[in-house]
This record gives sequence, C-alpha cells and structure tokens, in this order.
Amino acid sequence: MFYHLYEMNHAAVQPMRAMADATRILYSHPLNPFAQTPWGRSIAGLAELFERTTRRYGKPEFGLTSTIVDWKPVAVTEEVVWSSPFCRLLHFKRDLPKGRKPDRKLLMVAPMSGHYATLLRGTVESMLPYAEVYITDWVDARTIPLSAGRFDLDDYVDHIIDMLHELGPDTHVMAVCQPSVPVLMAAAVMESRGDPMAPSTMVLMGGPIDTRINPTAVNRLAEERGIDWFRENVVMTVPWPNNGFMRQVYPGFLQLGGFMGMNLDRHISAHKDFFFHLVKNDGDSAEKHREFYDEYLAVMDLTAEFYLQTVDSVFVKHLLPKGEMKHRGELIDCSKIRNVALMTVEGENDDISGVGQTQAAHTLCSNIPDDMRVHYVQPAVGHYGVFNGSRYRSEILPRIVDFQASFGRSAREAGKKRLKRPDMA
Repeated sequence: MFYHLYEMNHAAVQPMRAMADATRILYSHPLNPFAQTPWGRSIAGLAELFERTTRRYGKPEFGLTSTIVDWKPVAVTEEVVWSSPFCRLLHFKRDLPKGRKPDRKLLMVAPMSGHYATLLRGTVESMLPYAEVYITDWVDARTIPLSAGRFDLDDYVDHIIDMLHELGPDTHVMAVCQPSVPVLMAAAVMESRGDPMAPSTMVLMGGPIDTRINPTAVNRLAEERGIDWFRENVVMTVPWPNNGFMRQVYPGFLQLGGFMGMNLDRHISAHKDFFFHLVKNDGDSAEKHREFYDEYLAVMDLTAEFYLQTVDSVFVKHLLPKGEMKHRGELIDCSKIRNVALMTVEGENDDISGVGQTQAAHTLCSNIPDDMRVHYVQPAVGHYGVFNGSRYRSEILPRIVDFQASFGRSAREAGKKRLKRPDMA
C-alpha cells in the first residue's frame, strides 16, 4: 500500500512540477529582462530546486566515449556481451590498434543496493587505460515481469560464475561494496570445483565480509531489528502499471531515504548552497551539484528475496565469517581458495562498512599464499572515496593496477615477481 501511495503522490505533484519547470524557463530566458537580476535568478532557482527535489530520476548513462591508451586517445563504445532478465554484462570496447597485445580482462561487479551501476562511472573510467573493462549492469526489479522468476543471493553468485565463464580464463574481478560477499562466495565455489575459469585476482573494496567488526549504524540496525522487521516493513509490491506489477521488492526510494537520513544535514546544506550558486550565477558549482545528484537520486528496486537473504545471512546471522554460508545447499569454504590473489581496500572514515570488515576476507582465505595478498586502508576517505574521487585515483588506483598486473595468470606463468612497496604490505 505504501508503494501505491508513493506512486500516487508522485503523480499528484506532476502538474506543480511542470509549472515549476515552466517558471524556471521563463525567468532564466535571455529575452526576459529579469533573468539577469538577483530577483529573477531567485525565482528561477526556487523553481528548479522544487522541480529537482520532486523529480523521479531515470537511469543515467555511462557516457564514456573515449579514453587514453599508450598516451593516445582511443574511442570507447558500449556493448552487451551477456544478459539475463536481471542483469546485462556491459563491455567498454576500446578501439585499439590492430596487432596490439591485449590488456587483461576485468570484471567489475557493481553493487545491487539501490543505485545503478553508473555510480561506478569514475571507477570504470579510471580502469579503461589499463584493462578491457566489463561491468554488471543490474536491472531495476520494478521493470522485470513476474514471469522471469526469482532472483536471490544464490542466483547472484551463479550470475558471477556465468560471467566469468563467458569472459574466459585469466579474468580479474573487482567487487565494490555489497558484491564483495557474493564475489568471495563465487571464488570459493569455483576453486572448490577446480574450475579453470576462476579469477586470477580478486579485489574487494569496502565490502561487508564480517560486519561484527567495527559495526556501523547500518550494521547495528540490522542486528537490532532482525529479519522479520525488514520483511514486514520494507518489502512491498510493485504497483500497476509497471512491468514488474505484483513482484515483491525492496523499493529504491526507501534505500535512498535511508542513505540520505544518515547525512541529512549535509544534503540540506548542499541544496541550500545549490540555490545560492544559482542566485549568484555560479554556473560551474551549480552544475557540479546537478551532476552529483542526478546520479545519487537515481535509484532502482531490488527483488525482495535477494534483499532479505542478504540482510539475514550477511548482516544478522554473519554466516560467511562463521563458516556457515551455503550456496545451493553447498557449504562455502573460503579456505579452498588457493590460486586467486586477494586484495582488500578500505576507507578510514567509511560509515557503511567499518574498517576491518573487508580485511576479514584474508582470515577466511587462509590458504592463499602471503605473497599473493594485499590489504590497504586509505586515510581520510569515506565509503564513496574508496572507489571514486581524487584520493582513489592517486592512491588506490595505482595499487590495484600494480596488483592485477603482478598476479595475472600470464605474469605468474612468466615468473614475474611483484615489486613490494612497504606501504602495500
């Protein structure tokens, strides 16, 4: 019922949103004599602020059309190389010269936690000069008809395994936040089966491997409420006329509300500053605000079965670090991982996945040789800074590139030794 009320409210304010947009156009038009006055810019700014805060944001585009390879610009095009009703595997194909030695294959697993995969646009862009980048483009559950069936954590793991098989041997995998758990599970399953398509390296970034360590507000909420509270209060039915009508989901707008509630003062200040930037005609600052919130406010629904299974097994029962996690009835044993090099990355100020939660993967993967594992904590960054921003590009990215180059299968077979830096130990 709550989801239906949300949809009705969105429809009800549509006329006011249209009026606000018309007002913004009128008072910012160059032929309007008031457009360049503080009063006119104030009216246009208020109208735009109202329209943007009541808008439903659609799925953003990656918009990556070029990159630099070998100090030369090359074109980039998106192509879908694998798909299911719940996910598309996108390849950012680079227009490389014929005969050039191919770069390593990198499967970037985007979080399915409310935002679209485009949240990792900067992460993808930073890796394009060094690798053939593929990314999981998860589909909004509200658009998936019931006839497509269920999708839970086991299906998520199966999707990762299928994608690794699609990409072939010597593929590297990078998991950002939530997918750290299913990626680790997939690696354990593949290694236990002796699967030759198991990844060469695995980079886990800000992931909830063991949320008992330095629990955050998000972790404490899950433990205090229990799975029944989540099932009764946040699982809703997709309303008509969406394609996913009657599908049980965890709505994206609830996830967004939770994220914004954690830093509400910051978001209010950001919107207030946005208004004053418009009044002062500070176009650059206003555009930066638009770019960030166009991405941040675009959310998608998650299937209820995936969301509830993840909350219960990862955040409430802590099954993976306890050695009790199962995939299709098969016990997950991370000690079976022997040939996949492991790197974990954390942010010092992460308020989603506390410091130490991702590092716990090293304890679970006890049989990976010491010289095939790296842990790094980036000072002075929060959760988002682990995979994006200036510190990511200058401090974290070079370490990931060095790690993957050193532990690719071809590098290992050639007997290449990694250059150990003291700050990477």
